[in-house]
Amino acid sequence: MGGGGFSMEPDNLLLDRYVLAQSAKARPRVCFVPTASGDSLNYIERFYAAFRTLDCEPSYFSVFNGPIGDWRDFILSKDVIYVGGGNTRNLLVLWREWGVDEVMRQAWETGIVLAGISAGSICWFEEGVTDSVPGVLTRLKCLGFLSGSNCPHYDGEVNRRPSYQRLLTAKEIGPGIACDDGVALHFKNDALHRIVSSRPDARAYRLTFEGDSAKETQLIPDYLG
Repeated sequence: MGGGGFSMEPDNLLLDRYVLAQSAKARPRVCFVPTASGDSLNYIERFYAAFRTLDCEPSYFSVFNGPIGDWRDFILSKDVIYVGGGNTRNLLVLWREWGVDEVMRQAWETGIVLAGISAGSICWFEEGVTDSVPGVLTRLKCLGFLSGSNCPHYDGEVNRRPSYQRLLTAKEIGPGIACDDGVALHFKNDALHRIVSSRPDARAYRLTFEGDSAKETQLIPDYLG
């Protein structure tokens, strides 16, 4: 998700409902992973406030203070993993230190639905446009479950579009897909299956090279409303 969901649209849970619907379970077990926010208590509380209104079993997984107990089995027992936004660099450092990245790959390979917003979107790709360094948007190497690059908040933050195009033109980042707030990319395995949105005018964009500049191609999502 480039933006949206319960944390940005608490009165519009279309994307969150869509994520849950990808599980084969009638009442899926969904685990929120707020690592990128430093396991913000407020963020966790907002997750529970939203997902307790939906037909699911919500829980959360804390990494920032160190995972405890049989946390690997805990993650792999879930039907949906939902990664929150925040600082992507901090998320990746902590996941790699604790081996969470390896467990997430195992979860993906066993068919658990992986989802997320902003940092929780970028992290699954080979690389992404991040504001992990305050005041500047840069390229960040990520987990590489999905090929290419990703940029969230394409319409929601004024510097996102020019920064992604600048990085692409300078060949500092590879081709990929950008998402406006309210847009989600739905992959099956590692192939793009569908693009959906919670806002009627929100769009996704495929960014490629054309000569010495970046080419932007608009992609029209299926509006879920």
